Amino acid sequence: MLSSAKIHLFCLGAMLVASAAVPAAAEEWQRPTLHGGQIGRSVSREGGVYTGSTTRTGPDGGSYTSSSKCVAGVVDRCARSYSGTGPDGQSFSGKRVSARGPFRGRSAGSFTGPDGNTVFGSRRWRR
Repeated sequence: MLSSAKIHLFCLGAMLVASAAVPAAAEEWQRPTLHGGQIGRSVSREGGVYTGSTTRTGPDGGSYTSSSKCVAGVVDRCARSYSGTGPDGQSFSGKRVSARGPFRGRSAGSFTGPDGNTVFGSRRWRR
């Protein structure tokens, strides 16, 4: 059974990958996408700390990079930062932190768009 930190870290990558495309024991992989781009993923674990990074390039020149770190425990804590550039050269970036316990969780984040405006958001939930 996967710990919730592993599941959360995988979901933060925002990728849909067929299980046959990635070996089960792989910590680092790279593959082409359906429409001519490239995607790569790296995950490592040291004790109860999981770190990961994702890079993606599109066939039209757009790119996306994200890195995350999760600490497993009674309360799982994760932080992720990401940035990207569209094919037209406009860039964006963002950060998100979250904490999930056995009964509730919360997250907060920010997103900065190509025009430089930043939007903040947060949410809380019960399990």
